[in-house]
Amino acid sequence: MLAAFTRLGLTSFGGPVAHLGYFRAELVGRRKWLDDRAFADVVALCQFLPGPASSQTGISLGLMRAGYLGALAAWVGFTMPSAVLMTGFALGLSRFGDPGASGWLHGLKIVAVAVVAQAVWTMARTLAPDRPRATIALAAAVLMLLWPTAYGQIAAIVVAGLVGWWLLGGGGGPDVEPLPVPIGRRAATVSLALLVGLLIGLPLLRAATGSPAVALFDTFFRVGSLVFGGGHVVLPLLQTEVVPAGWVTNEQFLAGYGAAQAVPGPLFTFSAYLGALDAAGPNGVVGAVTALVAMFAPAFLLVFAALPFWSALRGRTGVAAALRGINAGVVGILLAALYTPVWTSAIGNPADFALAIAAFGLLAGWRVPPWAVVVFCAVAGGVAHL
Repeated sequence: MLAAFTRLGLTSFGGPVAHLGYFRAELVGRRKWLDDRAFADVVALCQFLPGPASSQTGISLGLMRAGYLGALAAWVGFTMPSAVLMTGFALGLSRFGDPGASGWLHGLKIVAVAVVAQAVWTMARTLAPDRPRATIALAAAVLMLLWPTAYGQIAAIVVAGLVGWWLLGGGGGPDVEPLPVPIGRRAATVSLALLVGLLIGLPLLRAATGSPAVALFDTFFRVGSLVFGGGHVVLPLLQTEVVPAGWVTNEQFLAGYGAAQAVPGPLFTFSAYLGALDAAGPNGVVGAVTALVAMFAPAFLLVFAALPFWSALRGRTGVAAALRGINAGVVGILLAALYTPVWTSAIGNPADFALAIAAFGLLAGWRVPPWAVVVFCAVAGGVAHL
């Protein structure tokens, strides 16, 4: 289990959708641990849950294969390579002072524009292909631009789900057999209770103690619990949490987000980078581990809570309709993030825009691997800064 997912963690470039392709090729096609129907059931659940869809798929497959230890091994193997790389990048970056003066780091900020633009383009074609869902997406973008906070994102998701439930019915999920899940409804209920308890209790503990460590854990646990749409959509929610608080600068934030495109595995390991740079402390390796564990802990609890009930829920028309609305809302949230903080912090002159266009063309037109585009933009930014 650990070896299989470490292989995936070292080779899975390209974001959540690409990760799922790697998972299917390795675990369904090569190892034959499960069939396509069961794999599709797991993917459908993890697309519905908040959190990192590819990591939750891995946790689910590990759980189905080898119980709780299998879930942990799947997460460690898939997550640790990129987490180590991102932590190392943060520790190296902290030695250079203000990253805004480094041309190669400005190039990383520009590549973030291209990556997010490609994500908006791709997701809009599949998640908002018709007039009702396109309208939901645009409304969510307007709401996020006018209310650019964590509460604004949550409101956009909730409203999109309600509108989807109201307008997008008639496409209920198919009849499916129960998944072979080795945990029961009691364990699922305990997991859900623990998730809710931590969401309520951590802010209270943070206020009572004033501990920077508790504040760090609370922030990343809450973000990991509430973000829909996977890695790219976590950007605006994290930005509103860590930049205004002074934990990292906006330049550091966007440089790390750009660097995250060059490593394999889940984009949520961006949390390790932010924890390592946390100016309020803890930081370094301790901060990286704290933020990483807090960010992914909700993924475990949500998977354990949802798997035993998924077959019944996904067959209901209302749930499927709400999910279609939420997915359209995610496109709008990402569109707003493309403008701020990504565009406003990276594009300052025609040369920046030209580099962003070139990066977008390499990604979307020529299908160049994201890591190669990151290297290209970093080198181009460094040369332009000479």
